[in-house]
Amino acid sequence: MFMDERIVTLFKRNFHHTLTYWSVFFSFGLCIAFLGPTILDLQCQTKSTLSQITWVFFAQQFCLLIGSSVGGVFKRTLFRALAALFVSALVISVIFAIIPLCHNVLLLATAMAVSGLAMGVIDTIANIQLVTIYQRDSAVFLQALHFFIGFGALVSPLIADPFLSESGCGNGTGNGTEMMHHFRNMLRNSPIAVHNITLSDSPHETGGEESTVHYAFWIMALINLPVPIAVLFLMYREKLIPCCPGDTPRLLDKDELAMENQQGAEGPDVEQSEHGAGGHGDIFSCCRNDNLRGLPVSFFMIHVLGGLVLFMTDGIVGAYAGFVYTYAVTPPMSLPHKTAGYLASIFWAAITAGRLLSIPLSYRFQPVRLLLFNLAGAIVTVLMLLIFYTSSVFLFVGTCLCGLFLSSIFPCMLAYTEDILDYQGKVKCRCCSAVKKR
Repeated sequence: MFMDERIVTLFKRNFHHTLTYWSVFFSFGLCIAFLGPTILDLQCQTKSTLSQITWVFFAQQFCLLIGSSVGGVFKRTLFRALAALFVSALVISVIFAIIPLCHNVLLLATAMAVSGLAMGVIDTIANIQLVTIYQRDSAVFLQALHFFIGFGALVSPLIADPFLSESGCGNGTGNGTEMMHHFRNMLRNSPIAVHNITLSDSPHETGGEESTVHYAFWIMALINLPVPIAVLFLMYREKLIPCCPGDTPRLLDKDELAMENQQGAEGPDVEQSEHGAGGHGDIFSCCRNDNLRGLPVSFFMIHVLGGLVLFMTDGIVGAYAGFVYTYAVTPPMSLPHKTAGYLASIFWAAITAGRLLSIPLSYRFQPVRLLLFNLAGAIVTVLMLLIFYTSSVFLFVGTCLCGLFLSSIFPCMLAYTEDILDYQGKVKCRCCSAVKKR
């Protein structure tokens, strides 16, 4: 049999919870990928400069960090965790609906900040809940969880692409081009680094073709609506809605009953050992844990190294997906807007395919082997992109390879540290929030 029967039985027992956590990560992916291809249209909508509109990225990512850091407070009970997921998924739909109404860059940045908080809460809670359910068998399910990020992020640019403006608005594309040209000249230490830089700071003038990108945001808002409904249905099924009591719990089948009896036999000893180790009394309980005394330096270095790896690799995912479109439509590439719009879709399609491929691979290979292979591939690909920075063909090839190698680093790192460390909730929360510090 391809999968261990014990893991299959465990999945059958928790399939409703698992599918719900996977679905909220679809919302996460839908929200994280739309800014890249629509950034120039949003720049026209807010009549801002390229340097001003980039603060929208910062607002979303910074609040994503905050949401990931504080998301652990909602994990104490299942009701709080599911309620936080419901509110966060609903907020994402609301933000999609109101983005076309934000004609000021400050309003748009505020909306993105709120969506970032919701995404951070989703990221932390879904990861923690899956690791809590499956423990050392969580590698396969974490890969599937992060596959749904890629799936949502793949859908988002595809929805936006038909509504993107081909020629920009007024002189906006020219201003953005001058800004990107200035950045590239500075990196090359060129004497023409300051050429026409003043043009990039002027606001956009009205004119050009009328943007229809607002339809894309409304479509994404509707597509995302089933996600909070799914979370609400799970709360109803678990009898967590006081005004809507659910049916009586179903009886366990014989496989699940055997697992329940086995866990029940081990439960008292495990619970007693966890209580003796300090539990989760307060935010600093893991730091005062008596088990930390006498641990080797390597124990702490693993935490630091894991955070640094996620800091770099997941940061590359966010930055690359956000700015590859803008990079492609400016010199030396100067690709057509519609053609450049496919780059974000290709990148997220590669991430989706990589995470789908990693599901069976994570069952066959140790997480550390997959992690090292992906890290090596990502480093080589990024170096090649820097070398062939003028090649539009390699931009597409490198985008695909970059997405494939970066796709499963986060779930592999989480599964690897779960194998070698005694995870507690707040350690998971810090591991999840480390990927946002970019």
